[in-house]
Amino acid sequence: MGRLLAAVLAGAWCTLAQAQLWGYVDGAGVAHVATTQIDSRYRLVLGERQAVDPRVPGKTDGAGGLITWLDFAPEVKRLSPVLREASKAHGVDIELLKAVIAVESGFNDKAVSPRGAIGLMQITPETADRYATKAEAQQPAAERLKDPRTNVLTGARMLADLLRRFGSIDVALAAWNAGEGTVRKSGGKMPDIPETQAHVHLVLELYWALLQNNLQRGAHQLHIQQADPR
Repeated sequence: MGRLLAAVLAGAWCTLAQAQLWGYVDGAGVAHVATTQIDSRYRLVLGERQAVDPRVPGKTDGAGGLITWLDFAPEVKRLSPVLREASKAHGVDIELLKAVIAVESGFNDKAVSPRGAIGLMQITPETADRYATKAEAQQPAAERLKDPRTNVLTGARMLADLLRRFGSIDVALAAWNAGEGTVRKSGGKMPDIPETQAHVHLVLELYWALLQNNLQRGAHQLHIQQADPR
């Protein structure tokens, strides 16, 4: 099915004869493609990015090496059941969770940042308390965040909340990295902070690379969104 879908995509690309092709795979396994970025779910599949979308200042690495590592790393495979649980419970793509964890901690569940962020998704105890369930709140945040399952479920709740409130993946990830207050001061848009922009760019690049794998291996239907004639 993966090769067939790739061939269909290539055919769609030739038929539409456009400079770019954008797409995403939804939760039902349907691949959506269009010749423009209709909304924030759509990422570039084929074609070159325009000059308005340059590499982010401060970004020195891409997703290629991480994708290769994610394909065979045992620590990633061990976490798969938790990722599926968190995705189903909170409606966040597994690919997005993987991308955030890979960039934040490299799937090291013992990672602790200089600012006190803990575990796989690098969550501070203060944030963990904000998103804790009643049962989780019975244990100190600094302890429960060391548990991979609790860490990922907490992070998925937070991501789902940020996506609902900010409405786009890039701004939600900026709020994750720089704080919600910083994003609000920037008018609800990506703040002009090179470190945050670089972080978001890498997460999105990895997220889309993972989605492309899913597009070829997991999508079972294809929906082509025609351009608006207006």
